[in-house]
Amino acid sequence: MRPNPADDALHFLTHPAWPTPVYWLLLVASIAIALRAWTHVPVRHGMAEPIVWLLRVLVGTMWWQQSLWKIPPDEGGLIYWMKQEVAHAAIGLQSVFVGSVVLPHISVFGPLVYAIEVAIGASLMLGLFTRALSLLGVGMAVNLWLGLYSAPGEWPWTYMFLVIIMAGYVADPPGRALGIDAVLRRRLRGGRVLPLLA
Repeated sequence: MRPNPADDALHFLTHPAWPTPVYWLLLVASIAIALRAWTHVPVRHGMAEPIVWLLRVLVGTMWWQQSLWKIPPDEGGLIYWMKQEVAHAAIGLQSVFVGSVVLPHISVFGPLVYAIEVAIGASLMLGLFTRALSLLGVGMAVNLWLGLYSAPGEWPWTYMFLVIIMAGYVADPPGRALGIDAVLRRRLRGGRVLPLLA
């Protein structure tokens, strides 16, 4: 059968492995948080907030789903793409760093990449510390953009679009729309650290 978005989504949402129920918990929590923020955070309610919520949940889902093929200790796919970065990076220093530091220590960097991607996905889904985690997302996306810039079959603008989305989230944190960030900002007014995170 030819893959299509409906079949892929159904498979992702029903795959019988431990990440599936964790994803469902994140999704249910995101909906509950959005409903609580809608009723308890005094803002102008219009279509913008639910749309921003939906878009950040979708982007968070993308980060979550892309972390699934990197679950330690299986780093085979990650090693393949790291080797692609060594061969096709736009900047020689990145190629050398990935080839001489990251790949020889993949048992350290593999779980780190996985943890960062899971954290970004969960952050966006829950609307928690979305500015800080989106900044990490910018770094991850810039790495992909430059690392796979000339890789065969890759379109560099794909990763640049991800950079743009994540940079937009740094500029205007989406957790402020029906997320934990909105609730925290209401409760912790006047703090200096919170605006850096959320």
